[in-house]
Amino acid sequence: MSDEVRGRVAWPAVIVFVVAACALAWLIALPLWVSGQGLVSPWAGAVLPAMMLTPTVAMLIAVFALRTPRTDRLRFLGMWPLRPAGRFVGMLVVGLFGPIVVVGVTTLLAGAFGLVRLDLVGFSGFAEQLRAALPESTPLPPVGMLVAVQLAMIPFAALFNSVLAAGEELGWRGWLLPALRPLGTWPALVISGAIWGFWHTPIILLGYNFGRTDVTGVLFMIGGCIAWGVLLGWLRLRSASVWPAVLAHGSLNAVGGLVLMLRASGAPADLALVGPLGVVAWGVQAVVVVVLAVTGQFRRQPAPRPPKQPAAGTHALPGR
Repeated sequence: MSDEVRGRVAWPAVIVFVVAACALAWLIALPLWVSGQGLVSPWAGAVLPAMMLTPTVAMLIAVFALRTPRTDRLRFLGMWPLRPAGRFVGMLVVGLFGPIVVVGVTTLLAGAFGLVRLDLVGFSGFAEQLRAALPESTPLPPVGMLVAVQLAMIPFAALFNSVLAAGEELGWRGWLLPALRPLGTWPALVISGAIWGFWHTPIILLGYNFGRTDVTGVLFMIGGCIAWGVLLGWLRLRSASVWPAVLAHGSLNAVGGLVLMLRASGAPADLALVGPLGVVAWGVQAVVVVVLAVTGQFRRQPAPRPPKQPAAGTHALPGR
């Protein structure tokens, strides 16, 4: 019987997975460091998407080289089957729109608390970004209409972003979360989220997300990934499928720049406080998690399917 069925964490496989994912992330990000240009390097457009594939590579190492799990791999990873259909589709809808709601509420609360000055009428901050991007003396198109189009496109951008997000989620919520599940739901959610945040270190230290190039940026990223990791992990465990978490990750990436689009011209926005991975978002997510916990949503999890036992008088086939 496999380790995950017996209720034991396959620690050697977990360690190899984590080391492989983080080492490959550093290796792929190396051109940004060597060039001395960091995130403005012409390599950044290729490096960042490639880095998102490293958790899947680590997952493949764990599954095929270390044979963890040995059976029912697609089910263990949450890739198949996609049933019951009603629950699966419902969780996909939550995955698509949940992050949009959380980030939207975060942005409005940050404005209400005076942590960032918003302009929800003239959208002067977005107009400022457009002026910087357009050639000098080019007339600005109707800014309000552009903002409305940008907001309407977020769900479609989420679907597009989910293609790359799958590279991360097949590793984090597909393999790592179930591998840690014998520790208990909450330890598995927190530890997998912390590892997810730490994995971002090579680009966080270049100023990605928070503009902080020291350990504080890494700590904020770990905090943000733990918070989001609990919600994405809930989608994974509640649906017994990795795909709602993939869609939610894509949705988060699509809506991540909302506060920068809605801020007033010249208004600073400390993303460590008001961004989708910042402190205000942690509070919003904490409320959501409490509601889910109180309503028993973390207790209702489909259990991993154990390997089929041979019928009496027959011989078991060799394991996969």
